[in-house]
Formats: sequence, C-alpha cells, structure tokens
Amino acid sequence: MTNKSKKLAVVGLVAASYAVITMVFGVISYGPVQFRISEMLMFLPLFGKEYIIGLTMGCFIANIAGGLGLADMIFGTLATLISCILVYYTPKLIKNEKLSLFIASLWPTIVNALIIGWELYKFIGLPFALSAFQVGFGEFVVITIVGLPVFKMVNNKYGNRIKIFNSK
Repeated sequence: MTNKSKKLAVVGLVAASYAVITMVFGVISYGPVQFRISEMLMFLPLFGKEYIIGLTMGCFIANIAGGLGLADMIFGTLATLISCILVYYTPKLIKNEKLSLFIASLWPTIVNALIIGWELYKFIGLPFALSAFQVGFGEFVVITIVGLPVFKMVNNKYGNRIKIFNSK
C-alpha cells in the first residue's frame, strides 16, 4: 500500500468515525446544548494535515443527519474546518507543549461557540449570546475537560511516542 493510499484510508476512517460517533450519540450531539463526543478527535490535526480533511468530511456527513440541514452542513462544517486548521498550526506557533495543547483544545470551543451560536440565532431565532455560551460550554466539557486528559493518557500509555513537537 502506498503512502497516498494509507493517507486516504486514514482520512476515510477518521471521517467515518466522526460521523458514526456523532450519530450514535445523536441525542446529545445536536442542538443548542450539545456534547459531541466525536469532538475529542479534534486533537488529530496535531499529527498531520490529512486529519483536517477527515474531520471536516466526518462533520459534514454527521450534519446531514442534524436538524438544521443545509445551514448546519455549511456552517457547522466550516466551524470544524476552521477549528482543525487552528489546532494544526497551534504547536507550530506556540513551542511550549503544555500551553500549546491547552490552547489547541480551546480553538474548537471558541470557533463553534461563535459560528454555531450565530447559526442558531440566524436560522432558529435563539438568542446569540445564550446559544454561543451553550455551544461553547458543551465543546469545552467534551474537548478540554474530558478530551485533553484522555489525549494525554493515551500519549503517556505509549511512552510519549506520539510526538507532536518534533522537528519536521
């Protein structure tokens, strides 16, 4: 299997994983207060650009099943794309590993709070500030409070073999 084939397979697996996890936990994955368990995968762009594509595609697929239809397919997917790009570039800009991981965990919270908060305001008529807070709260809980320790635990279990901050 060529390197391109492996990357394509990884993109497909990540996209499928994100979409399936989101839909399996659909009751808590959509709406003003959402706890998308699949968002814990947002640390993957730290390992390579291909994960940006996989997570964005997975979000798009998951948002097809969401209640806002086309609006969520566009704006929800855009929020994931922007978050992934910011996560990917964070360790390249901030060389302190602990600070960089923490900041990387905050990008999806900030981006989703603003974009999905606006989306809920624009298309459903919910108050923007409340929607942004609720979406941001769910993202913060899933990614920073739960996801970051899980990411660190997996990294420690494998003897810090997952290297994000190596010189490339």
